[in-house]
Amino acid sequence: MIQVRKLVKRFGLKTVLRGLDFEVQPGEFVALLGPNGAGKTTFLRILASLSRPSLGDVTVAGHRLPGEAAAVRARLGVVSHLPLLYGDLTAEENLRFYARMYNITNHETRITEVLEMVGLENRHRDLVRTYSRGMQQRLAIGRAVLHDPDVMLFDEPYTGLDQDASSMLDEVLKTVAAEGRTVVMTSHDLARAEDLATRFDILSRGVIAASASREQLRQSNLLSFYKEALAG
Repeated sequence: MIQVRKLVKRFGLKTVLRGLDFEVQPGEFVALLGPNGAGKTTFLRILASLSRPSLGDVTVAGHRLPGEAAAVRARLGVVSHLPLLYGDLTAEENLRFYARMYNITNHETRITEVLEMVGLENRHRDLVRTYSRGMQQRLAIGRAVLHDPDVMLFDEPYTGLDQDASSMLDEVLKTVAAEGRTVVMTSHDLARAEDLATRFDILSRGVIAASASREQLRQSNLLSFYKEALAG
């Protein structure tokens, strides 16, 4: 579903990604982990067609980037710590706006389904600016899944959430994963990543330093694996 070969990203004289290789199979949930400055957000922005690679090959859902960016965006849902919602519109109005952007047929039915999935059906007529941070993030996930994308990218989705909001987001993410979508999520929360993901990739010094499936970690734990990868 995602194939990346020898990806390089430079900003002036600074090289952030250094020949990175990365592959995700359909239905996998990959947690992309690493220290601040490792290039996680830069990498997700390239996968989301929001930034161009300096060198290398990137294919998402069968489409090459950056040349087929429009086709990739039609198959992609993106959630970051910025919800990308309109505060002076209701939840329902926000989703209706995005439904029209994606030319979703029978969009009122789909909006109802999404609001129920993220647990906001009882607040659908309230202005988004009255929502808590956690509710906004749940609606942002609703926005991202509205057009039924094959691939979802989550860039630090727990940033700024309290414990209750994080727990609610856990359930929404599990629902998204259970639907068989391909998911890549960056996170500093190793415990949550360990609970959600089926594979764990460690990004360090611009490359994937180590990768392990949930089954491969049964004899260890994610924290030990993470520390060993960064020390290597």
